[in-house]
Amino acid sequence: MERKGGSTAVVTTETVARALTKTTTTPAEEKALRMRYGAAVELDEPLPRAAGDNEELADELLLLEMRLLSALKRQKAMAAGNKPAPVAKARSATKSKVISALKSKKK
Repeated sequence: MERKGGSTAVVTTETVARALTKTTTTPAEEKALRMRYGAAVELDEPLPRAAGDNEELADELLLLEMRLLSALKRQKAMAAGNKPAPVAKARSATKSKVISALKSKKK
């Protein structure tokens, strides 16, 4: 039994980048290919949506992002020597109902 001569292929960064724009891959596969071959992402390309079509998850992610941005602003203000602004906590609807019920009960 003889071995057949193997062929070698040269894969370049440009080839991988072009191929990724034409094919559909999972995010994990695309990330692995980009890391392995050093293919950069187009700068004007929109970021992928982590929530997909799930509106509830998109809302949760938006709230998380807003909290992180406000914490970053407070941290920058503290580093600059400014006093951080007090954070106003919003009352939940349930808490407001309980408080109004207790106030009406006292009367």
